[in-house]
Amino acid sequence: MAALDPVKPPKTSLVVAAAALVDRDGRLLVQQRPEGLAMAGLWEFPGGKLEPGETPEMALIRELDEELGIAVDQACLAPACFASDMLGDRHLLLLLYVCRKWRGTPIARHASALDWVRPVELHALPMPPADKPLIGLLEALI
Repeated sequence: MAALDPVKPPKTSLVVAAAALVDRDGRLLVQQRPEGLAMAGLWEFPGGKLEPGETPEMALIRELDEELGIAVDQACLAPACFASDMLGDRHLLLLLYVCRKWRGTPIARHASALDWVRPVELHALPMPPADKPLIGLLEALI
């Protein structure tokens, strides 16, 4: 994780909501970033940027529908943890929710691949720097 510089504040902030989708076997869904995007090939939790006027929950419900084709009720999103990191000159605040109930079967609409993995298996996956500190917390929660 990049350190925040107290002397030089970030130019902008980026708030992202993501989901740790947990199946009945205690596995988590991760998606692989496609070629042509920043951090292509890395595995991440599904989700995305908040649009103006959206709450994190609204954004996550929208993103899960767009990215995976699943429907999630806000009541099924449990705030779990967050990460704070620098992305170039922007500050990233990643809000991670745990979700155990959704409608539909996840499909990779905007990702190269999807995979269901046990929390401990996340350590071996190449993931964005902001996601890495969340792994231990997920191991304790799931």
